[in-house]
Amino acid sequence: MCCSHELTEKNLQPLTVNPAFLERIKGMRFFDPHIHMTSRTTDDYQAMADAGIAAIIEPSFWLGQPRTGIDTFRDYFNSLIGWERFRASQFGIKHYTTIGLNSKEANNEKLAEAVMEILPLFVYKEGVVGIGEIGFDDQTPAEEKYYRAQLELAKEAGLPVQIHTPHRDKKKGTQRSMDIAIEHGLDPRMVIVDHNNEETVQEVLDRGFWAAFTIYPFTKMGNERMVEVVKQYGSERIMINSAADWGISDPLAVPKTAALMHESGIDLNDIHLVTFRNAISAFAQSGQINESDFEAVKEIDQSLKFNGSTVLRGGQQPRRDNLSNIIK
Repeated sequence: MCCSHELTEKNLQPLTVNPAFLERIKGMRFFDPHIHMTSRTTDDYQAMADAGIAAIIEPSFWLGQPRTGIDTFRDYFNSLIGWERFRASQFGIKHYTTIGLNSKEANNEKLAEAVMEILPLFVYKEGVVGIGEIGFDDQTPAEEKYYRAQLELAKEAGLPVQIHTPHRDKKKGTQRSMDIAIEHGLDPRMVIVDHNNEETVQEVLDRGFWAAFTIYPFTKMGNERMVEVVKQYGSERIMINSAADWGISDPLAVPKTAALMHESGIDLNDIHLVTFRNAISAFAQSGQINESDFEAVKEIDQSLKFNGSTVLRGGQQPRRDNLSNIIK
């Protein structure tokens, strides 16, 4: 029997997989709608596949230091629709992305203008399921300017919007993000408001938006807190993600939270909605998500190459199907 302390936010460390945790989620499938796999390793992909993660969305984001030229954005966007999709497929995971100018780098207006010029070249590409992650960081006039411009691009492309809500003054920033989206005529059901907490969730749901929660060790939302949110608000229009990146974060946050929900007595249908179905419903409005693709990508052939590159090194032998006996 699994003990709750094994799954608490204090112990939500990367790749902390134990048999009790896996037994709780055996047979479940998960969709992580916000994870930055460019920053993660193939070990993470393998652990995610073994824990039942069938598909992911990788939003465009800040790399930890400012980019200084437009070509760095161009190469990054190309990697999200190319190499990273291939790399995920080598572990049986379907990869999608959202493309956008992140709020932090919107403050470099000269570069931001150049990014806005190339965004239309990417948002119509295969596998792009939304504009994101966009919104506010310091809530500056420049951030608002390019947030509004990208909302218009989303309307033109008919794509969902993935909003990054600020870490500082979150309630004000979340309200402002929703107000502006409505001002621009977006249907709230086309907008996923991310990084919610107990302070913001009620208004997000009341106004008809999707409420996404990031499960982060030691910050944002821990998974114990998330269990209480689902108990209080239910599962309608609520989803969770890991937002795992180059910092201390956990690519297994979604299945670990599902295990804790199960242990806490939350109905399996509610768990399914929060950790799988709702993300699909929100982002499938892009017309880019077909669940049959989740199964097709399970046919792994690691001898394949992308532009001459492979995930194998040296004399490693390719793996041609998912032989893991952990999750059936």
